[in-house]
Amino acid sequence: MTAVQLLLLACLVWGTGARTAQLWKANDRSGRCQYTFIVASPNESSCPEQGQAMSAIQELQRDSSTQRIDLESTKARLSSLESLIHRLTLGQATRPQEGLQVELDMLRRERDQLETQTRELEVAYNNLLRDKTVLEEEKRRLGQENEDLVGRLASSSQEVARLRQDQCPQTQDTSRDVLPGSREVSPWNLDTLAFQELKSELTEIPASRILKESPSGHRRSEEGGSGCGALVWVGEPVTLRTAETITGKYGVWMRDPKPTKPYTQETTWRIDTVGTDIRQVFEYNLVSQFEQGYPSKVHVLPRPLESTGAVVYAGSLYYQGAESRTLVRYELNTEMLKAEKEISGAGYHGQFPYSWGGYTDIDLAVDETGLWVIYSTEEVKGAIILSKINPESLELEHTWETNIRKQSVANAFVICSTLYTVSSYSSANATINFAYDTGTGSSKTLTIPFKNRYKYSSMIDYNPLERKLFAWDNFNMVTYDIKLSKM
Repeated sequence: MTAVQLLLLACLVWGTGARTAQLWKANDRSGRCQYTFIVASPNESSCPEQGQAMSAIQELQRDSSTQRIDLESTKARLSSLESLIHRLTLGQATRPQEGLQVELDMLRRERDQLETQTRELEVAYNNLLRDKTVLEEEKRRLGQENEDLVGRLASSSQEVARLRQDQCPQTQDTSRDVLPGSREVSPWNLDTLAFQELKSELTEIPASRILKESPSGHRRSEEGGSGCGALVWVGEPVTLRTAETITGKYGVWMRDPKPTKPYTQETTWRIDTVGTDIRQVFEYNLVSQFEQGYPSKVHVLPRPLESTGAVVYAGSLYYQGAESRTLVRYELNTEMLKAEKEISGAGYHGQFPYSWGGYTDIDLAVDETGLWVIYSTEEVKGAIILSKINPESLELEHTWETNIRKQSVANAFVICSTLYTVSSYSSANATINFAYDTGTGSSKTLTIPFKNRYKYSSMIDYNPLERKLFAWDNFNMVTYDIKLSKM
């Protein structure tokens, strides 16, 4: 141990014990200078052996080293605490806590939102269940009313039959056997116009709406004795149904003038044509279902349609494929596409529409003779072209070019191979203004009054079976009675 170390040790001992010390200086055996430091022990009266003394000195050195290490550790911790105090003073130490608090608040908000959404879904679900119950009850009530009406109708029919039997005079007919005491109703000629007019008055239906079956199997009106004639009168519109949503502002509805099983004369189809991907076709088995808005089936077309020019004929839906000049035949019973045919050069998607627009470039029509298509081309500069179509293959069998500008009229339809056009789709008092006769190849002007009751007629078609015009006028599905002249 060096002299300096001994001096330090002496100072340490002096500071702790405050005892007297003695220092000697002398040469050792080898002649080197040696310092000797002596301090009296405060606790021991006599010294232990020399080895024990050395151990005590070494232990004292270790304690001193440990104290220095503890001191350095204490200084480091103190420095760290001072730095932390400084950061706290500057507001830096709160940032991690603030970040955690923000994240915690976000999680709480998300939890509250999820709880709110869950409550809303539960309320909506309960509302749906309640609506379902109400609808089921309404269905049951309507079913009961229907049964009651059927019963009342049967009872009324029996009463009418009884009254007729009581009021009609008894006639003698030697060609038939009559039971003694029984009455025979006098025969009525059901094909006479007088009977039809009487029937229409009793049922409060205009006589013009009564249709009769001709011997050839075609429907004919009271005005002429043959199946066809020229249009001379259009009645007031009769509203059957009003669309519920904006998609029903314009569309097309129809019945098959040549129904095939399983469909009947009452089966009705409806298509809302507002939108970009028109595929749904609503089917109604009965007229009452159509009027009440309860479809029996919904078809989803494999290819979307465009415009309001679709028709149903002989069990198939015929329409224009979206954004194309292609005609499509969709068989309703099998729900399959049966044929497609492009009309060469025909305008489409807004090139030659009717005056109201709606991409009505290609318009299909049905009359007593079959299926027609109304369109135009660049070659004829927008004039109406009328073509007869093969209903199976969609081939054009014959074509007529008219001098009527397609965009100058609101709509068109075909009756007895004659094309008729409507002057306006929005005027309340429009007219049937042109007629083109395919038999003579000539056109003429007309002024037959035509009412746009709701001032936005987007579809007008002729049904030769019912001898009526079907129209879609600003959300409303309406019909018009017509009269044809005698041949």
